[in-house]
Amino acid sequence: MKSDVCAAATAVPAIEMRDLSFSYAGAKKPVLRDLSWRVEQGAFALLVGGTGSGKSTLLSLCKPGITPAGTRTGSVEVLGAPVEALDTAASARSVGYVFQNPENQIVCESVWHELAFGLENLGTPQGEMRRLIAETSYFFGIDDWFRSDTATLSGGRKQLLALASTLVMQPRVLLLDEPTAQLDPIAEKNFLHALFRVHRELGCTVIVATHRPQPMVDYATCAFELADGRVSRVANLAALREQPRIDVAGDAACGERASSPASEKLGHAVELCRAWFRYGRREPWIVRNMDLAVREGCIHALVGGNGCGKSTLLALMAGVQRLQRGTLRVTSKARALLPQDPRALFMADTVRDELMEWADRGAYDEADASRALARVGLSDSEALHPYDLSGGQQQLLALAKLLLLKPRLLLLDEPTKGLDIDARRRVASVLRTVRADGVTVIMASHDLDFVQQVADEISMVFDGEVACTAPREEFFQGNVYYRP
Repeated sequence: MKSDVCAAATAVPAIEMRDLSFSYAGAKKPVLRDLSWRVEQGAFALLVGGTGSGKSTLLSLCKPGITPAGTRTGSVEVLGAPVEALDTAASARSVGYVFQNPENQIVCESVWHELAFGLENLGTPQGEMRRLIAETSYFFGIDDWFRSDTATLSGGRKQLLALASTLVMQPRVLLLDEPTAQLDPIAEKNFLHALFRVHRELGCTVIVATHRPQPMVDYATCAFELADGRVSRVANLAALREQPRIDVAGDAACGERASSPASEKLGHAVELCRAWFRYGRREPWIVRNMDLAVREGCIHALVGGNGCGKSTLLALMAGVQRLQRGTLRVTSKARALLPQDPRALFMADTVRDELMEWADRGAYDEADASRALARVGLSDSEALHPYDLSGGQQQLLALAKLLLLKPRLLLLDEPTKGLDIDARRRVASVLRTVRADGVTVIMASHDLDFVQQVADEISMVFDGEVACTAPREEFFQGNVYYRP
């Protein structure tokens, strides 16, 4: 039977917070309030909580260099040392941090240089650096793609590289913020297995903030919940195995429209015919001889492994990229793209100003913006800087901003990334509403539970082509690996 490491009384805990409060500038209330939290060394701890509950903020307060701007009271200690007393070297050796999006962490053009980057900054002797990089590469199976360009890596490999480049500096505590949010189901299993080895074989304390604890429960020794600004211990780990449902009961059109006789009369919002695309003349083809047709007024999901080309397809449909061969027909010019990193859409200093940025172009007013914020549950965040929102809240803000433009073709890249079950229900409701208004929605997603309950049709992308397209019931009925 697995022991509860968090319950063990060690002399010096990995993380200890006392009477901690934290507020962002412009916030109506603190995100953390008089919080006390202790995680023992050797734990594999899960941190759960709703979208915007403060999980990312809580973890970032443990790592100098990424601590958010705001007002903090109370104490934070890492391995017995006040966090503000840790210099760059001590911070790197004590606590490592893996971001939700590896694009925000990877800074070098090649894999080998990314692994060396942190060690170089610490002034590690060359002989020791080579040994650490070699050991880490073998441990994670990176040796086969050690010389690759980071830009060419799949999402799964980028996340694994982010983990490896953090652990090469041998931190004793590892903090991870939604590390599997952008991984396909198979890549997620591989990443979690690597994380399990880090914990068991390297003796590293692991703390993971997640909205989806189900795949991690078997690895965890304990779990905590952050709600109303305070942390409490989850008494029953097994209860976290239950997968909450979005529950789209009563939405009779969902899933039936794609296969109904009436749907045959609908035209196609998007058609690809013998399409080819690659990012450079010497790069491999991402899209190869692809045919795809998406019905008007439906929710169409693109699924498949990291790096299979889903995001590229959305960029082509949005007009951000252009085909090298073949044809692409998009019936409506009123189209909008939600990218994987929603911050690409942010330009203003407050949430309110962010929504009003396109008011002239979209012919909407302050009242429309207020309704859009309420629709995605962000009414209390008007005065915050968009970068002070959680990753999930940034997704919701970006979606609200795009919807104010009233697009007829809505393109969404991982729209539920970083969202809890309530926020996913909001997104599902929004998508069903716009579909009822005749808007076509095409989304790339690894969230198969969301796809199963919301999509009308599903296409699996593999090796640059569409392997199959089917109504949702038919798609999941015969699928062995890609199922919720």
